[in-house]
Amino acid sequence: MPDQRPHIIFIITDQQRFDTIQALGFDYMDTPNLDRLVNEGVTFTNCHISAPSCAPSRASLFTGYYPHTTGILRNADAWNHSWIESLADSGYRCINVGKMHSYPYHTPLGFHERYVVENKDRYLEERYYFDEWDKALRARGLVKQQRESYRRRPDYNDCLGAFDWELPADMQSDNFVGDMAVHWIKTKPKTDAPLFLEIGFPGPHPPYDPTREEAEKYLAKDLPLMDVTPEELEGQPPVFKEMRVHNTEVDHDSVVHKLNPTEAERHRQRAYYLANVTMIDTKIGEILSALDEQGYLENSVVIFTSDHGDCLTDHGHSQKWTMYDTITRMPMIVWSPGRFAANRREDGLCQQMDIGPAILELAGIEPPRTMEAQSLLPAMKGEAWTPRDYVYAEHGRDGILQATEFMTMVRSRDWKLVHFIDEPHGQLFNLIDDPDEIRNLWDDPAAAEHKQRLLDELREWRIRSLVHTADWAANFR
Repeated sequence: MPDQRPHIIFIITDQQRFDTIQALGFDYMDTPNLDRLVNEGVTFTNCHISAPSCAPSRASLFTGYYPHTTGILRNADAWNHSWIESLADSGYRCINVGKMHSYPYHTPLGFHERYVVENKDRYLEERYYFDEWDKALRARGLVKQQRESYRRRPDYNDCLGAFDWELPADMQSDNFVGDMAVHWIKTKPKTDAPLFLEIGFPGPHPPYDPTREEAEKYLAKDLPLMDVTPEELEGQPPVFKEMRVHNTEVDHDSVVHKLNPTEAERHRQRAYYLANVTMIDTKIGEILSALDEQGYLENSVVIFTSDHGDCLTDHGHSQKWTMYDTITRMPMIVWSPGRFAANRREDGLCQQMDIGPAILELAGIEPPRTMEAQSLLPAMKGEAWTPRDYVYAEHGRDGILQATEFMTMVRSRDWKLVHFIDEPHGQLFNLIDDPDEIRNLWDDPAAAEHKQRLLDELREWRIRSLVHTADWAANFR
């Protein structure tokens, strides 16, 4: 008899901000397929990642533990295990198409098949790793658009990482991943085993490289850009001030940051980024159609999220590595008509990794007792659910975040604190009065009580974590 457990389709983009889905209130977006998932599914609207860069965030998501527990504090830290192994052991057929950002890239992580496509412009880890996209470009006799070619452009320093995709459209990385996923769904024989299919889109991570046709649609739109004032920049801690300058000197991911970009430059970057989101949305629609044609959707749970956001010059910063909500707050959509009620919003605080134990429970697997993630399944079912009082994120020193050994964030519904180890500086925001996180109250005596409360919570959280995960750490190592 066929296994009746649901197929689980996990779609994750890279560096996609919360404000990029029309159905969540952002009318400048064109995202009909993500809108469908929102309108027919459950959306967690106050969901936060555990780290502001790819690998540590994804390692938390796919293990259920915080970065300080996994030991994966930055990109290129070794990541070799995940709860996908439990799905595989229980009988799921586990497939990865696209990006996971494990390290090494080809680590199995529990997958039976991996078709790896990694960062578009990779320099840090395994720079010369030849992934499926590289192979396809080579087979077509094409030379990939990347940093070396972009640097030859006379306007390179003014592009903020935004470039037209000039090769055949089907060779753009997100089109390639979407097409590969559709090909796998349509050509691989459907078995009696339930399917866990992770589809990792490399975009809209930079280089921001949509086709010109898609870019022009957004170039013609009036797009919201956050004002960046001298007062806000002056109130930022030295760690972030140094990082702003560093990002003007080193072109990470083909992005040359500018301390004072023009309005036109900012608008162009934003347009290219959002156009890349729409291209991914189109591929999501094609994936859903293929799943439907092959008989998967009648018993599936489709999950959509991203690993972190992108400042896109908001707050004066490039990419991630900060703790603003535009980086830490992620869309998390769960879609399964007939299983979960449609068009529901859950606004309680949760960690993105809380989806992990819910997936295990859907598969009939009891989550490990030591797991720090807390299951979202009751909320998905519309049952009584207790949101978190606080969410947390953290990151270690790397080639971009160079001026601190370790950065930690704690956030309640009303307040956020960002702590830098052994530093007298930090950030403190009143999220009710200042939802855009402009006014840093770290040194404000009137906010001292809130600052101390959040510092105390950071201490207690780390101690609780150490005690709670002790058995896991001993067994894991």
